[in-house]
Amino acid sequence: MTRRGWAPWRVLLLTLALASGCQPASPPAPTGGGNAAPTPSQPQAPSPPLVAAARAQIGVTTRYDPAYQVLSYPGGDVPLDRGVCTDVVVRALRSQGLDLQARVHEDMRGNFSAYPAIWGLSRPDRNIDHRRVPNLMRWFERQGWQQPITALATDYAAGDIVAWKLNGNGLLHVGIVSDRRLANGTPLVLHNIARGTREENLLFQHAIIGHYRMP
Repeated sequence: MTRRGWAPWRVLLLTLALASGCQPASPPAPTGGGNAAPTPSQPQAPSPPLVAAARAQIGVTTRYDPAYQVLSYPGGDVPLDRGVCTDVVVRALRSQGLDLQARVHEDMRGNFSAYPAIWGLSRPDRNIDHRRVPNLMRWFERQGWQQPITALATDYAAGDIVAWKLNGNGLLHVGIVSDRRLANGTPLVLHNIARGTREENLLFQHAIIGHYRMP
């Protein structure tokens, strides 16, 4: 669904703007283990709530759909069978009582210039702002959620949120660190990279540009 009366070219531009947040034109599959990561460990304790909420999306969100949609507010969402990478994070945090649609929109209303100016907009848009990786990164930073970016698997805890620049196309991506780990200690990631929500070996497959932890 698009805004009534909007010119087709503007709808197209908004769709492409959302896509620039986390959609690869030809999605690169995770490597070094691929989609079927080699025998990841099973958690020894109940999964952290954020991880459990992201994992619950597997088999529910089966499509990648970056189309611009008008959402209800607050608590607005696209149909659960579809979404983009940011929707995995938005839905998981919403299950913990944190509505990123509302929180990002409220912060942007009062601090619009503090957010990336890369879409040619002059005011916030509560339908899409929280579904863009750069905006989520900035909001996490403004909340003091930043953690060090390292190459050590032990520095990434279950429930951490990580952002990447994808190899090959330079687009941005975001996901949630799982509590399941490979034999070498690398945690899997819960994310949607054009195939629906999955749990895969992705953490060190692309350049990490953001690492965040909810207090």
